[in-house]
Amino acid sequence: AVVSWLESLRTAKKTSLLQDGRRKVHYLFLDGKEMAEEYDVKTSELLLRKWRWKNALGAFGQWQIEVGEPAPLSSSMLELDHIKESSCNPIFMRKDLNTSFQWRIRNLPYPKDVYEVSVDQNERCCIVRTSNKKYYKKFSIPDMDRCQLPLDNNALSFTHANNTLIITYKKPKEILALEEELQKELKKLKVSKDGDVECKTQ
Repeated sequence: AVVSWLESLRTAKKTSLLQDGRRKVHYLFLDGKEMAEEYDVKTSELLLRKWRWKNALGAFGQWQIEVGEPAPLSSSMLELDHIKESSCNPIFMRKDLNTSFQWRIRNLPYPKDVYEVSVDQNERCCIVRTSNKKYYKKFSIPDMDRCQLPLDNNALSFTHANNTLIITYKKPKEILALEEELQKELKKLKVSKDGDVECKTQ
């Protein structure tokens, strides 16, 4: 499965753009799905990954963010009362490091000993729960699913600071090897300095 995912990345139509200290790569897969990634030029750290695909009517849906910060809301949207109210709700996002997957859940004020973070092997997901029953979250690791790799509870750890729960999952050697191969592939791409990163699709 690791090999087949790497092959999908190799055979996808790719364009690359350097902009604002980021290497932006756009992939168009054979099944029509699109993926866009942004890497830090200096560290090769993944800053953003998002996906989109066509719906039943053949139109592209909204981009779905897998890694990185959600796009900021416009000021007109922020003026809506219900969004103001929800600004203190927990905010879940993924921010990867070179050697680990990492998730941050902001606006969680409880002490560290309240949290329990574990792996559910059957459902192939990580679970965050609190002993005070105030927060519960299940999330998958798409990278592990794409490569059909088993989840390991020992790879999971967490810390808590500044009202933020930081969950870290150490990348297995198979993922590290795949990412190294992908970086080699990306370095072969012809890079534009400006212009549109989108692939021109028929």
